[in-house]
Amino acid sequence: MAEGDAKTSRSETRFGQGYLTDIWYFAALSSELKPGKLARHEILGEPVLLGRAPSGKLFALRDICPHRAAPLSAGRFTAEPGGAPSVECPYHGWRFGADGACTAIPSLVDDQAMDVSRIRVRRYPVAESQGLVFVWMASEAAREAEPSEPPPTFPGVVGGAPKLVDRMAFDAHIDHAVVGLMDPAHGPYVHQQWWWRSAKSQHEKAKRFEPREAGFAMVRHEPSKNSRAYAVLGGEPLTEITFRIPGLRWEHVTVGKRQVLSLTCLTPVHETKTRITQIIWSDHPAFVLLKPLIAAGARAFLRQDGDMVNLQNQGLKYDPALLWVDDADRQAKWYQQLKREWTASRKAGRPFVNPVEPVTLRWRS
Repeated sequence: MAEGDAKTSRSETRFGQGYLTDIWYFAALSSELKPGKLARHEILGEPVLLGRAPSGKLFALRDICPHRAAPLSAGRFTAEPGGAPSVECPYHGWRFGADGACTAIPSLVDDQAMDVSRIRVRRYPVAESQGLVFVWMASEAAREAEPSEPPPTFPGVVGGAPKLVDRMAFDAHIDHAVVGLMDPAHGPYVHQQWWWRSAKSQHEKAKRFEPREAGFAMVRHEPSKNSRAYAVLGGEPLTEITFRIPGLRWEHVTVGKRQVLSLTCLTPVHETKTRITQIIWSDHPAFVLLKPLIAAGARAFLRQDGDMVNLQNQGLKYDPALLWVDDADRQAKWYQQLKREWTASRKAGRPFVNPVEPVTLRWRS
């Protein structure tokens, strides 16, 4: 391995640095991308234009015109002579197709020979799944390759459109955001509400975990007795909590034939900012009758985690060594192992081998 490759490998796997590549990242809700509209996003420190052509087809391009660096997302949709859609740069009118190839440079005159199609902007594979838009962020070595797998799908996307959507940004690298959200022991201290639990209400927990596709799950079980929020669902709820790299965590609750899916998507904007999107689907009547109360609770939860991340940053700026303990921090350790294995398998061109093994973890919360 060349020195440059070795440095890249370390940066992709060292906790708190770099990103996983050759993988799908959540970008937006399908409903947010209307036909004929362009939107600017930043993912992994890269400017990404997401657009939906008037025909409804999605595409994603690097949001920088190669001429004078103006954002293409500030331009507009146009149509080429054959009818194919293109994006027109707002600065000098250069046009680019959905494949990233330049289709026109208006300032050229007839006798100025130039093959404009050789000018390109980077194209990102993009796909829709269950009303969600995912962008495939490839490594430099695999920029021209197509995705090796379809975007993820989730159980419990029921009841039509999402019942709740909430967003915020954590001022943290995605690694710290991920382990903060999956940490099972912080609840009694960070999330102290009458309808959830308090620091005084703690019990020993024993939960069974199993490997899942590119991640792991706390297998289906009855919620903890000191988690009062589940009471609004009535009946006998069962829940399963799953994590999948690079940053997807979902809780699938069943109450008889009714379902609730709470999906949290973590998308790295850049090294010190991570966008959090929480989406809830359900066909349970509680999400009609008690929607304002449930929405307020979900919003409070996310902002309490954000406040703790900001507080944690006061210590992280000194780059301290972090101490991980079993069993409460085992999920954080798995996350790091999953990242290392994903990176190693992509570089070696071999199938991913999940390092997680079935186990029962015990902690107090």
